[in-house]
Amino acid sequence: MAGFGNLQRKRAASRNEQGGAAAVDVFLNVPYDRDFGDLFPAYIAGLTALGLFSRATLDIAGGERGLDRIFELIQRCRYSVHDLSRVEVDARPPATPRFNMPFELGLAVAWQKAQPQGHTWFVFEAKQRRIEKSLSDLGGTDVYIHHGRPAGLFSELSNAFVRPQRQPSVDQMKLVYIGLREGLPKLMRNAGTKSIFKARVFSELRVLARALSAQ
Repeated sequence: MAGFGNLQRKRAASRNEQGGAAAVDVFLNVPYDRDFGDLFPAYIAGLTALGLFSRATLDIAGGERGLDRIFELIQRCRYSVHDLSRVEVDARPPATPRFNMPFELGLAVAWQKAQPQGHTWFVFEAKQRRIEKSLSDLGGTDVYIHHGRPAGLFSELSNAFVRPQRQPSVDQMKLVYIGLREGLPKLMRNAGTKSIFKARVFSELRVLARALSAQ
């Protein structure tokens, strides 16, 4: 584990990447698949409106996805958000469940145990009570149910992150989201990709979200 002082310096460096803003980093643990194409920008919109800065494995330079790099990124973030709504078996052969999201949640839980004042994690799901079956070890944990819709996600983000210094309304989050959806095709064209889950697209979505939120 990195020393806490070293983590503080890295957090300061991440704020410099944001243009010196005091936004707080949030590790965003979500599935990178086409069916999540609406909720991914919704998470960015909602978190940005709350004065938070989304981080994800897309930030890891050079496409490296080593376990140590992922854990280090989680350690750099004050919060982490884990969407466990993709528990179904993938229809594409070989038929396989998705384990990345619960595994990265486990890393965040371990880090929170080591640094109780340095990290807080949140769990989001699409269906009520499903997590009691898919991950019963989380019994007694508050789970935020968004029903697979951006509007539901904005409401649940507002319940998870009650921040006296900045508490936007759900309608304000929706406006940022609408702006992101309108700007997304151009961002993807500029990046030469048809996927929203690319490092450049993710970076530029955050920049656009900050500009829209500031308005």
